Amino acid sequence: MEQPAITIMNGQRIMAISTVRPDGWPQTTIVGYANAGFDIYFLIFRSSQKFANIQHEPRVSVAINAEAGQLEDLKAVFAGALATEVTNPREAEQAWKLLAGRHPNLGSHYRPDAADAVMIRATCKHISVLDYSKGLGHTETLHLDAA
Repeated sequence: MEQPAITIMNGQRIMAISTVRPDGWPQTTIVGYANAGFDIYFLIFRSSQKFANIQHEPRVSVAINAEAGQLEDLKAVFAGALATEVTNPREAEQAWKLLAGRHPNLGSHYRPDAADAVMIRATCKHISVLDYSKGLGHTETLHLDAA
């Protein structure tokens, strides 16, 4: 049986990601993503504030969910993760294939040049799964070790 957090992550395409600005203030934006287990991949511009924030502080927070028709159907994943630039060419190519597979609108595009865009891997470390089908406010936590 698949881990509930992975099931939720596999079923979505958009997430909110919060980074920390150099002045200490949080910044939350929306990105398209694809995941391989608890590794989340997304592409951002090198010139973006988000990339500058990640370079300054690699700890990020993500939120992934679908809009529930009924309150009892609400399921979401919240995770603290470490975000790093993917520098291995094979991993970057595999991440692009995952993104293009999850986002059909990318299928007709080539991967952006590395001088302009950067592939980021956010590796989940602290995960909360919100599942109201098990009771209002029901949350389960999972902590992944460094290995």
